[in-house]
Amino acid sequence: MARCFALSLILLSATIASAAPMKVGVVGLVHGHIDGFLNKSNLTPAGGILTRPDVELVGIVESDQRLFDKYAAKYHLSPSIHFNSIADMATKAHPAACLVFTAPDQHRRIVEECALAGMHVLMEKPLAFTYADAIAIKATADKAHIHVLVDFETAWYTSNTEAYHLFKDGSLGSMVKVVVRDGHEGPVKINVGPDFLALLTDPKQDGDGALTDFGCYGPNLMTWLMNGESPVSVTAVTKQLQPDLYPRVSDEADIILNYKHAVAIIEGSWNWPFALKQMDVYGSTGYAKAIDPERIEVRKKGDEAGVTLNGHPLQAPYDDPIHYMEAVIAGQVEEGTSLSSLKNNILVAEILDAARQSATTGKTVSLPLPK
Repeated sequence: MARCFALSLILLSATIASAAPMKVGVVGLVHGHIDGFLNKSNLTPAGGILTRPDVELVGIVESDQRLFDKYAAKYHLSPSIHFNSIADMATKAHPAACLVFTAPDQHRRIVEECALAGMHVLMEKPLAFTYADAIAIKATADKAHIHVLVDFETAWYTSNTEAYHLFKDGSLGSMVKVVVRDGHEGPVKINVGPDFLALLTDPKQDGDGALTDFGCYGPNLMTWLMNGESPVSVTAVTKQLQPDLYPRVSDEADIILNYKHAVAIIEGSWNWPFALKQMDVYGSTGYAKAIDPERIEVRKKGDEAGVTLNGHPLQAPYDDPIHYMEAVIAGQVEEGTSLSSLKNNILVAEILDAARQSATTGKTVSLPLPK
């Protein structure tokens, strides 16, 4: 069975590699992660979209000419691929899918405009920070029969996938607790660009600072681990530890997800002395701690100490957001509650909305939220 599965992955990888390039458009250049898609990074392990053979960048929609000119100069982009609207790009360049790098509050509108042209969407996290927007996006996608996917850097960490498989194959026993830590020194101190900084620190565009920026990772991972199960309730505490730098949003966020038979603790921060993305999965007979993108510490009942190892290399199309998007669009894989799936990320948006409500009121919020 394992050999058959491995052969299937090899054949799928060959199909992806040999197919004609998929035409893609980019909507928005304000989100700093656009650099990671144009160039190879943790966001695109298989390579940036400007150099890889499986996609062709045919258009960019960006209303700010200054911002387009900046990226055009940096990456030697032709002015001919610059469009004023999604409709204009769809008519003249015919992309099959759009990669979205705007503020989250624009995601609903962009999906609606892409849907009119039958274009699929892959957006940078999160899907939305209001449950209402997430539900509206699903309704639009269902009506237009398009796929809407969400990209998280941590979806492509071999360490997270290794922890997932250890839990799923029973090596850790039944679920007890998951702790997810995501953060860095804060956008000001890591010197993000002024356009991205303005987005991240505007509550209308991006929700509530660190709560939205880093609080979305844990619910995404937990929904994946729990096969789409919703928590019973959400409790959140947020802080402004650097109000001089972030006067309008929170820079510290802690979220507790209460499930019927487990609990998750989500830690998001713009106050840590260095960047960190980690996930600890505690089961009844062992734990798996994803230390960084590759390394994982595993300890099982009876072991005197944990063992640190590297996660197994990810296989296409589960190794890269573009590979995954291509496979989903081609009908080669089912989304289910995968990390990029719309189903997973609707629940993430519901949890984020509940967390904002909890932090504001000081009360635990029960799920589901009213539609």
